[in-house]
Amino acid sequence: MLIALLPGDGIGPEVVAEARRVLEALDLDLSFEEALVGGAAYHATGHPLPPETLALAKRADAILFGAVGDPTCDTLERPLRPEQALLALRKELGLFANLRPATLFPGLEDASTLRPEIAAEIDMVIVRELTGDVYFGEKARHITSDGRREGYDRMSYAEDEVRRIAIVAFEMAKRRERILCSVDKANVLETSQLWRDVVNEVAADYPEVTLTHMYVDNAAMQLVRNPGQFDVILTGNLFGDILSDQASMCAGSIGMLPSASLRAWSGENGMYEPIHGSAPDIAGQGKANPCATILSAAMLLRHSLDQEAAAQRIEAAVSAALVAGARTLDLGGTLSTRAMGDAVLAALN
Repeated sequence: MLIALLPGDGIGPEVVAEARRVLEALDLDLSFEEALVGGAAYHATGHPLPPETLALAKRADAILFGAVGDPTCDTLERPLRPEQALLALRKELGLFANLRPATLFPGLEDASTLRPEIAAEIDMVIVRELTGDVYFGEKARHITSDGRREGYDRMSYAEDEVRRIAIVAFEMAKRRERILCSVDKANVLETSQLWRDVVNEVAADYPEVTLTHMYVDNAAMQLVRNPGQFDVILTGNLFGDILSDQASMCAGSIGMLPSASLRAWSGENGMYEPIHGSAPDIAGQGKANPCATILSAAMLLRHSLDQEAAAQRIEAAVSAALVAGARTLDLGGTLSTRAMGDAVLAALN
């Protein structure tokens, strides 16, 4: 089974290296092949997603992705910026379903920005649509007739795009507590009203799942007021990006949250990555928390390689390391990236 490693920029290579060590320790029949992506690829080849990287992603059984983002590329034309590689991979591979679990690991209650008794209730999955919305809509800047600079980005969803991600969310809810909250802004956005209409239509096929709707501004408030009320959250690309980052801090640190990008329930060519960015300010200093990437590797085993037992071993090892007091700087500790990886490996073995 071939795993494509795309470390990318900033802290990406450091955290991917630790996840690889954990995967290799499981003694599974895995092979690894690494390729450039993002700013690293642009500096080496002149493009953030070279053809050979895309080809590797397409033939791999799964992809472990680090992060993209390089300040030296901020002035490039938009198609050449590092982040475009990530968007292109999602589009080319048809990865429209993004699963972002947010759980507070025992022992991290004090790391959350919430009161410990509130933070302890966090156990949710955010199902984010990944290939539509303003991220992929028409966008431009121009000069108006009266000489003002103006920029615009088109937000849109077709009903089939909403239906397929809604099905993923309802199926996820069936496997959990059968509670689904769909987040939109239907009181203002026509796109969100269509979203809500289609989600209601899909709900008819899932009578066992309790569906509620919530405006995104209220959802942001409820995540810090009472996060325990949520089990599965369904939302669009833009709102999902924002809410999952917020959920990460409620759960202790953005360095703890993994994600999976899939084609519905098929793990073929699934891409797995921490939800944090490239953090160029700490790159190369051994300060990054590798747990989100290690947990992403667990999701890779679960969804793409059908290795549930191995996935649970990794998750249990991360939990055990944290319970034993292993902490990186973002969690109030002193361990380096490598030392945190060592702690997880020790718990694994």
